[in-house]
Amino acid sequence: MIPAEETFGGTFPFKPNFTEAPGFKMHYVDEGEGDIILCLHGEPTWGYLYRNFIPKLSQNYRVVVPDHMGFGKSETPQDREYTFKAHVENLSAFVEDLGLSDITFVIQDWGGPIAGSFALRHPDKVKRFCLMNTMLGYGAAVRDIPKSDTKVPKLHESSWFTWVRKAYADGTYQSVMQHMGDTVLSVMKKLYFHNSAAVDEQWMRAYSLPFATKEESIGAVEFPLDVILDRVSEYAVEGLKMGNLEKVRSKPAMLAEGMLDKAMPPAMVMNDFRRLFPKGPIVEIENAGHFCQEDVPETLVALIEQFIQLTD
Repeated sequence: MIPAEETFGGTFPFKPNFTEAPGFKMHYVDEGEGDIILCLHGEPTWGYLYRNFIPKLSQNYRVVVPDHMGFGKSETPQDREYTFKAHVENLSAFVEDLGLSDITFVIQDWGGPIAGSFALRHPDKVKRFCLMNTMLGYGAAVRDIPKSDTKVPKLHESSWFTWVRKAYADGTYQSVMQHMGDTVLSVMKKLYFHNSAAVDEQWMRAYSLPFATKEESIGAVEFPLDVILDRVSEYAVEGLKMGNLEKVRSKPAMLAEGMLDKAMPPAMVMNDFRRLFPKGPIVEIENAGHFCQEDVPETLVALIEQFIQLTD
């Protein structure tokens, strides 16, 4: 866990806040006033990913950026299950504790499915979605849009999950992922981290420090296993059975897609989005990869601000 007051040379100058509502010490940034923008990170990052979003968006909105259990400045309890379900339930406890409502979700990677499952269970707390290189994950459940004849790649066919599946089978997965403090850059490149110009000493410290030991790397180890061990579908189906799919589909939604993504195939992500939100705008960004917040932050912030204004 990163020390609370660590700013990484002033590149993350935001006041640390903590809640223990999810049953562990969960860190979050809470800047600005107004309508809620809730930014969710994924694997293997933390709120630092949004450092270039917070100053601009917080001029007009209340920007809340939590770190998932086992990431960033949040605690890494050793007696908890690190599953998709656990992360969604942690988010629910977090939102309840802070009293958040009318939420604009700004989401990437695992932030998408986590927000998606949260929305099925709490649709009345969600105002809109701004997706970036992610999907809510249940577009296939839509029945009023015919399936395309064009073959859409599946998540497990991406180069990232091909590597995860192979490394898990041959026993090398743990040796890489349990030492994330040393391997974080190489792992991010597997998912396709594109902007090498952003990498300096503080950047490396920021993304390595949460995983200083094997015990502190458990969150990063377990996220990809949710996919290859199929620990997501049962909980997702349970959410769909609550009958709120059409409420979620009624929300305004946009997708900004970095087309160099190797973790979540862009064709799959865009297909899932179109099925859920057929009128939602999609912006294809040719020079961005999976970690689009690192590649084109100014573009993404402008798109988010414009979308909020157009859908208010």
